[in-house]
Amino acid sequence: MATAKRIKSAREGIDPKKLYSLEEAVKLVKERATAKFDETIEVALNLGVDPRHADQMVRGVVELPNGSGRSVRVAVFAKDAKADEAKEAGADLVGAEDLMETVQAGTIDFDRCIATPDMMPLVGRLGKVLGPRNLMPNPKVGTVTTDVAEAVKAAKGGAVEFRVEKAGIVHAGVGKASFSEEQITGNVQAFLTAVQKARPSGAKGTFIKRIALSSSMGPGVKIDVAAAADG
Repeated sequence: MATAKRIKSAREGIDPKKLYSLEEAVKLVKERATAKFDETIEVALNLGVDPRHADQMVRGVVELPNGSGRSVRVAVFAKDAKADEAKEAGADLVGAEDLMETVQAGTIDFDRCIATPDMMPLVGRLGKVLGPRNLMPNPKVGTVTTDVAEAVKAAKGGAVEFRVEKAGIVHAGVGKASFSEEQITGNVQAFLTAVQKARPSGAKGTFIKRIALSSSMGPGVKIDVAAAADG
């Protein structure tokens, strides 16, 4: 009952039919993030693509200027000097065959996975495990690289991967309720810019159809696409 009352209270003052400016939406969402934990602020975009077609797949990575606010555990597949680099950069798990066996056994205690190019034949065997969790290293998003130290630092510092889902939705956490309005706004703008840059060749017509902002436990607020894209 208390939850229903809180949800009703959170929805008050939000017009479900109105398109708000990004700044207004951030203010409304932040004000309503009243859970007992630091809620994640999430942005969701409805894109004019059908990701079942290879030329309409949207994926990429964005460096959030104000960080993501979440603690990210990073695993690195590397050997010898590259393994040492990864450890020095702050990677949580580093290994080769031993790490592969751990993952194959069902223990996936990490949020991002990075690999050096020479490790990809090994990591490729984990496709069925890592793929569905969007953890498979990919050179397009900088997670297959010889510069493992930089990749680890980026992952720890607020680099967020995104990938469009079947229904044409792409979403990401862009901060925490404890962030300032300016920090959240800056992160959302960086995310929108990254998604626009990732527009695939097969996308026709309107690319970003709808944008909504919400907190973990709060209602969604619709954003004026044209104004947000211009901003």
